[in-house]
Amino acid sequence: MPDETEPGIVALHLKRYEFAVPWCRDRDVLDAGCGVGYGSAFLAAAARRVVGVDRDEDAIAYARERYGAPNVEFSVGDLLALDLPDASFDTVCAFETIEHLTDPGAFLGEAARVLRPSGTLVVSTPHARETTHAPDNPFHEIELSVEDFERLLRARFASVELYGQRRLQTARHRLLQRVDVLGLRSRLTFLRPASRLLGTPPMAEVGLEGIANERGALEGASELVAVCRRAGA
Repeated sequence: MPDETEPGIVALHLKRYEFAVPWCRDRDVLDAGCGVGYGSAFLAAAARRVVGVDRDEDAIAYARERYGAPNVEFSVGDLLALDLPDASFDTVCAFETIEHLTDPGAFLGEAARVLRPSGTLVVSTPHARETTHAPDNPFHEIELSVEDFERLLRARFASVELYGQRRLQTARHRLLQRVDVLGLRSRLTFLRPASRLLGTPPMAEVGLEGIANERGALEGASELVAVCRRAGA
């Protein structure tokens, strides 16, 4: 919930929605795994219609109360078996969602089904060096390497463009990270404010302008973002 979360964490999530706006403008959009709905509301400022779907009933109740609008609706649903008609959306957004699913491939099949022939899927997931079915995050079912993420998407979509999302850092800050081979900054909390001295805002304070989604810039990315189109789109 944005009101209860550090601004930098909210910005990391909203940046992906901001990135998706060009594919959502004046279009019918599905926000798959919408959570409490702030991203759906963000897209609704540009989209013709947004439908947010999530399996969590409490999240959907909150979304309806807080973010309901004439062109936004929220519903409880199973992303592996969407109760939505074929070819009913121009764009499907699924941000930080597929890693929570027991069968990401089934969801991608559903996303392809509800998309119109010229439709676009914009999807993100954490960047893992190697695919694992036992992530450190207890809420994740799987975390994917670049290769496995792309392979999964290409099984359903003819065109896949990969982007890397990362926090913008000064050259001095990146140098510090490279020389910190022992990971002292992550273990010694009193060293963490050093980023501010090096010209990079702390993660908790970063804004949208301090985050970038860059095509092909996958090395060092914290999240992978893909823009996928069906055959002939």
